[in-house]
Amino acid sequence: MAKGNINVSVENIFPLIKKFLYSDHEIFLRELISNATDATLKLKHLTSIGEAKVEYGNPIIEVKIDKEGKKLHIIDQGIGMTAEEVEKYINQVAFSGAEEFLDKYKDAGKDAGIIGHFGLGFYSAFMVADKVEIITKSYKDEPAAHWTCDGSPEFTLVEADKKERGTEIILHISEDEQEFLEEARIRELLTKYNKFMPIPIKFGTKEINDPDFTPKTTKDKDGKETTEPHKQITVDDIINNPDPAWTKQPADLEDEDYKKFYRELYPMQFEEPLFNIHLNVDYPFNLTGILYFPKMTNDLNIQKDKIQLYQNQVFVTDNVEGIVPEFLTMLRGVIDSPDIPLNVSRSYLQADGNVKKISSYITRKVADKLKSLFNNNREDFEKKWDDIKIVIEYGMLSEEKFFEKADAFALYPTVDGKYYTFEELTNAIKAKQTDKDDKMVILYTSNKDEQHSYIQAAKDKGYEVLLLDSPIVSHLMQKLETSKENISFARVDADHIDNLIKKDDTTISKLSDEEKTKLDELLKDVVPSEKFMVQLEAMDSSASPFMITQPEFMRRMKEMQQTGGGMFGMGNMPEMYNLVVNTNHDLVNEILNTKTRKKQERLINQSLDLARLSQGLLKGEELTNFIKRSYDMIK
Repeated sequence: MAKGNINVSVENIFPLIKKFLYSDHEIFLRELISNATDATLKLKHLTSIGEAKVEYGNPIIEVKIDKEGKKLHIIDQGIGMTAEEVEKYINQVAFSGAEEFLDKYKDAGKDAGIIGHFGLGFYSAFMVADKVEIITKSYKDEPAAHWTCDGSPEFTLVEADKKERGTEIILHISEDEQEFLEEARIRELLTKYNKFMPIPIKFGTKEINDPDFTPKTTKDKDGKETTEPHKQITVDDIINNPDPAWTKQPADLEDEDYKKFYRELYPMQFEEPLFNIHLNVDYPFNLTGILYFPKMTNDLNIQKDKIQLYQNQVFVTDNVEGIVPEFLTMLRGVIDSPDIPLNVSRSYLQADGNVKKISSYITRKVADKLKSLFNNNREDFEKKWDDIKIVIEYGMLSEEKFFEKADAFALYPTVDGKYYTFEELTNAIKAKQTDKDDKMVILYTSNKDEQHSYIQAAKDKGYEVLLLDSPIVSHLMQKLETSKENISFARVDADHIDNLIKKDDTTISKLSDEEKTKLDELLKDVVPSEKFMVQLEAMDSSASPFMITQPEFMRRMKEMQQTGGGMFGMGNMPEMYNLVVNTNHDLVNEILNTKTRKKQERLINQSLDLARLSQGLLKGEELTNFIKRSYDMIK
């Protein structure tokens, strides 16, 4: 029997481990199973190159709870250790990792980071255990070793009578950590961290129908059939999938395989993903994974943090900010990379060269996939546009390289259900929608129903009207106007149609200057100036007599500030509207020539109410009063 002291300079290191890592204490199981997996995979490698003269077989890792003895066992059939190796790796190497970690993070408290990446994995056991035992037998022909430590720098190391190759770690769970003796809690942790570990993990047994048993059916004297119960057998309960889809080659997977894996990742998600993107690169960094496009909505508060980050099939986090481009954090799926530093701050992450390359690669891969889907089946891509546009528009705004690539597949739908790429759109509208200053004006609506009369006025001119209704479209239009030459966007209700796309020919007003002055004064007396700016315009006599418009610049800046951006303070500005009055309409002429002031005011107010109604501005008490006045006129 050997006794000794672990060479440790940090006083009372075990209480410090508990104290500083308390917020992460559940990850002890992940760390110990990761070690067991490494030991098993090392044996696989040594047998494959002929260095280990043993049978590799079909090893598993077993987790057992001994509730009565208050012990948790983690057993592997891996490479094992000799007594000399226990002395080296447990008493020296692992503990030096523990010291390095605590020296660096003793003031960090709960932000201590991911401990396994300091070589501290094994000593995380002392976060939940008063005493830890290691019983291990090497694949080499040497006696087994039994190491015991009770959380002090003292340990014992004796020979053991273990006959099978591998390592068993026994945790004597401390009184205040009894939750880790509950089957449900351990199953929860195994599912969370080790669901896709590459070695099968056994946790108890389960009953299943015997696949080799065929139930017999018999008939009684009345001819009634009875089938005997299915025979049950007891099998190991393997809680993980050692061979998940992202570890395979794309050529080996069918569409159904990707959908099945999605259901495995998100068992409570009932909607199928729209499509997936398989990531697979080994130079200049290692990265595998599968990203899924779920059905999207226009809600910017979409639940993020649905992409899971793994390192060599060990779950690390579902906060991938800084690794996955911001606009893609709305996607779902898995990313696995040994090249992402996991023990550093987010600011360091964002400056890390490998992480930048990974982020750029993911952006490019997503753009290439979208282009391929568009080229291969445009009709299907158009059907999915409303479900994916928020991600694409967000990407165009936040990633310059994605913006450039998106020209090939970003779509601009019209109110009539046609879909254009930007190039197709400009070719379609160039002839009619270029104004006298040679600028192409792209008309759009954000609501087909509310802005119907304005859309109709534009269509009567032969103009195309886009339907752009996502919450960030104002930002996107601003970006397009600064990136493309000689274009501008105008919502159809930003002014009357002849002002939105000004041509050389101007309509002559039927009113004289004197009549226009008289009309202007009358309107300004009746129309509330705090709500409307009066604007007299000579328009087609068939156009609306009164029209309410909202200036594009002011409205767009307000919208942009509401979703982050725009001009500071614009979000608090009151809504500004123009009342455009068609001086060539018969009703306007009638208002001007009506003899009594009372009737003039009634005609103006009724016309104003109709214009507000068409813009969706009549609400509440004002709408009730308008309806009452209308009924009074019918009487």
